Amino acid sequence: MPVLVVTGTNTEVGKTVVTAAVAATALAGGRSVAVLKAVQTGVGPDEPGDAAEVARLAGAVTSAELARYPEPLAPATAARRAGRAPVHPHEIAERAAKLATEHDLVLVEGAGGLLVRFDAAGGTLADAAELLRAPVLVVAAAGLGTLNATELTVRELRGRGLDPAGVVIGSWPERPELAERCNLLDLPDVTGVPLLGAVPEGAGRLDPPAFRAAAPQWLAPRLEGVWDAEAFHMREAPSRAR
Repeated sequence: MPVLVVTGTNTEVGKTVVTAAVAATALAGGRSVAVLKAVQTGVGPDEPGDAAEVARLAGAVTSAELARYPEPLAPATAARRAGRAPVHPHEIAERAAKLATEHDLVLVEGAGGLLVRFDAAGGTLADAAELLRAPVLVVAAAGLGTLNATELTVRELRGRGLDPAGVVIGSWPERPELAERCNLLDLPDVTGVPLLGAVPEGAGRLDPPAFRAAAPQWLAPRLEGVWDAEAFHMREAPSRAR
């Protein structure tokens, strides 16, 4: 898995923290890691973006971004309003492929959801993943509404012939309510892909050494972690109705 694309079912679902957890876990396993933020929006020229946040939390990664625009909008809209050139899927794929020649793992983090537009032609992160022939990790919310959004995202990936690597819950609450607990059982059922982890709420506020030490506990072995889905289900999910 030299390149792994990370998308979300929506904005603010925890993509950056999950990307940092995957990076930290790979680094702990002795792998070299690069993180490419396809497009950064809503951040000023001298402010740290998502790639820098991944590096802060995960450690010694190579961080890169292709473009940033000041307004917190969809990339194509933000580029147009800023009067700047947009980023095209082939540019994302080319940069990721180059990074993959120099690193064991390249994580490509999108902006918003899978089909958020990068350019006026309708180019998306899904198009970049197709060019890379890379698996796509889906970061999902824990609560109400996540089943529909996650299933739609996975269906779109499959419809394009892409490999949905699995789902990670980007922010698992300390005191989950019934909806969150039921979603643990229902997400794999409705998507047909495995649940590969659950990052605890507030993980991004941990001190970096604590984050790095804990990250493998949040991710399944397929992501090089030690998270046990069955044990987590037994502890958190309700019994199925008979």
